[in-house]
Amino acid sequence: MASLQDDHDAVVERFEPTSGRVTGWTTVVLTAVLAVAGLAYADDGFPLWVAAAGLLVGVLAWAAMLRPALWVTSEHLVMQNLAETLHIRLAAVEEMAVRQVLVVRADDRRFVSTVVGRTWRKALTSRHRPGGLADDAALAPTEGMHYADFVENRLYDLVEKARTRVGVRPGSKEQLALPDAVRREPAWLPLGLIAGALVLLGISFVL
Repeated sequence: MASLQDDHDAVVERFEPTSGRVTGWTTVVLTAVLAVAGLAYADDGFPLWVAAAGLLVGVLAWAAMLRPALWVTSEHLVMQNLAETLHIRLAAVEEMAVRQVLVVRADDRRFVSTVVGRTWRKALTSRHRPGGLADDAALAPTEGMHYADFVENRLYDLVEKARTRVGVRPGSKEQLALPDAVRREPAWLPLGLIAGALVLLGISFVL
């Protein structure tokens, strides 16, 4: 039983983020320097609340810009976000589109991932799935192809294959009745770090 679960959780494909990494790392580094400087020069009058605020901003930048991830297993589309990790059953996906963010509708609910997205102008001109796909070879990114287009095509293909395996149509009663359509896992680490940083910031105002 454990082996079967491991097979279902094995990563089939992992998608790279399209934006936010440079800004995220820059913010984390700068706030880390600020926090260290605050501790080093605390005796010289450096405000502790500034260091604590820097730590909080750094944690938020990591959680919001660097932690989010997107991958697919044999059964699920997995969205790792700031506060939780979502396991969305591929066959249960009703609608999906890559705009400025990835938007997925499943179990009659809407879910968003910031990992993959298009610029505002590109999102306006991309009204539908970019082209049909005849075979798996066409799913590889080609020269000049926007990465968001590749991701959207690839996800559509994986979702369609999953629907076919279980014999459901998008939006049908059978699809809505699929068990375990969405599973949520709270992200305790980032939530704990954010809470800890907030506590330190509160203490810094008292000291």
